[in-house]
Amino acid sequence: QVRLVESGGGLVQPGGSLRLSCTAFGFDVSPYRMSWYRQAPGNNMELVGEISPSGGRTNYVDSVKDRFIISRDNAKNTMYLQMNSLEVEDTALYYCKAAQSGRPVYWGQGTQVTVSQ
Repeated sequence: QVRLVESGGGLVQPGGSLRLSCTAFGFDVSPYRMSWYRQAPGNNMELVGEISPSGGRTNYVDSVKDRFIISRDNAKNTMYLQMNSLEVEDTALYYCKAAQSGRPVYWGQGTQVTVSQ
C-alpha cells in the first residue's frame, strides 16, 4: 500500500527536543521534494519547511529557523524533522508530504506534538 507514515510525536516540555520521522511505503521518495506541515487547533495548515530531492537544499518558515532541521535518507525512504528548543506555540499535528511535478502527491496521517509543562 502506498503511503507516508509519520512517527516520533509526543509530549515534551518547553525547551525540549523531538525528532519526527516520515517513512514512505510502496514508492521511492528519492525523486520527490518533501515537506513538513503543521496544524494547530483553530489555525490553518502551515508549511514548516521542505527539502529538495537530493537533500542539498532546505528552507523553513521564519518561526522555526535555527531551531528545526529537516534531513532525509533516501536509502531508508525516510525524512526527518529535528525539533529543538521547542515552544508551546509549536504544539500542533505535524504532517509530511511528498510532491513532485508530474507525480502523485502523498500525505501522511499526522503525528501530534504537544509542548507543555
